[in-house]
Amino acid sequence: MTAMSAGRVATVHQRCAFVLLGGVQTTLIFTLAALAIPLPRIGREFDLARTDLILLSAAYGLTFAGLLLFGGRLADRYGGRRALTAGLVLFAAASAVVPLAPGIGILLLARFAQGAGAALIAPAAMAVLHAVFPSPPAYGRAMATWGGLSVLGATAGNLLSGVISALLSWRWTFAVPLVVALAALVLTPRLLPDTAPSRGRTLDLTGALLSTAGITLASYGLIVTDTRPWSSVGVLVPLLCGAALLAAFWYAERRARDPLLPPGFLLDRRRVLALAAIALSACGTAMAFVVLSLQLQQARDWSQLQTSAAFVPFAVALIASGRAAGPLIGRYGARTVTAAGLATGAAGLALLALTGIDAHSSYGYGLLPGLVLLPAGTAASFAGAAVLATEGVPQRQTGLAGGVLNTAMELGPTLLFAILLTLGSDASSLAATGAALAAVALLNHRTK
Repeated sequence: MTAMSAGRVATVHQRCAFVLLGGVQTTLIFTLAALAIPLPRIGREFDLARTDLILLSAAYGLTFAGLLLFGGRLADRYGGRRALTAGLVLFAAASAVVPLAPGIGILLLARFAQGAGAALIAPAAMAVLHAVFPSPPAYGRAMATWGGLSVLGATAGNLLSGVISALLSWRWTFAVPLVVALAALVLTPRLLPDTAPSRGRTLDLTGALLSTAGITLASYGLIVTDTRPWSSVGVLVPLLCGAALLAAFWYAERRARDPLLPPGFLLDRRRVLALAAIALSACGTAMAFVVLSLQLQQARDWSQLQTSAAFVPFAVALIASGRAAGPLIGRYGARTVTAAGLATGAAGLALLALTGIDAHSSYGYGLLPGLVLLPAGTAASFAGAAVLATEGVPQRQTGLAGGVLNTAMELGPTLLFAILLTLGSDASSLAATGAALAAVALLNHRTK
């Protein structure tokens, strides 16, 4: 085999590996969003109270966000492919239980287990991705595409869950993560390299317990603000306990010999702004889906199928922008593309706030412009921010980088949802999110 033909084979193998890892990452966020539209139907089927529905909608995200840092450490300690395989086994098993759940108890446990599997898969996939593309330029190009996969997964989850639950049942929605997980388990040993573990590194169990408990409690406290006032015991206790545990985690990490999250990892101003951009972009997308899905189904009396169809232009713009982001980053740089994406996303949210949520506005003039600008901007900002957040990260910390990046993606919507719910109407929430996106775009641009 000539050197040229060997290079072509390697390129094909890298592309196949990227498709496998990207499909898994997309499916993790698909699974997060899969209950958004059919949630009212599930509530009627199981006769659930509002608090039960909130806990059910948050179960996956709580364990996903809470365990991500520890999942990243496990991936770095034992090797990305080994951690990925373990996470896929847990994720597949839980995904098989969800559609068979006879009641809310089993369904909740299965969703918690799905989130735990996802928390191991997401950082492990990024660690393996770094091994697939070992050269910095190739890894940067891969991350430019990787950055848009999560918002693509969220879009697919909202679109397909509505279609599948309307035509068949919400239970069939979870055939998607089950099939993907099983296929990934079969293909992983054939397509993905066996990444070397980081020998000599401890697991920092103290840091893992403090961060997991702190993030989970704080997230839960923020989530229940939807049904309880901020001054209530049910909100204050988990928020204060979560904050205290996170403060203890930061103190412990500064004194640990081999910390779970090295304090210096977040001191890079470029990385901090990239993580803020990821959090705000995730929040803007999630806010638009939730507010518009409710508005279309309640104020306009649209069906689940009609609501899903309304977001088709969103998906098209998202895919187109994601494909263009890589070349744009190569030409103009990740910071410029991130800033431009955030500004474009903020403009889309502003349009939706001004015209899209009016029950009397037309779809073409009211909703469509915002539904195109928002995904175009968020796909670009995700791509650029993912490159900035992982730039210069050594191989031994790629799992950590994946955990931090995905934590920002998960906690951003949780935190900002809670804050925006206190601002009043849906319109003000959308407008406030758009203003925040524009502010970070300006900050990001000024760091050039």
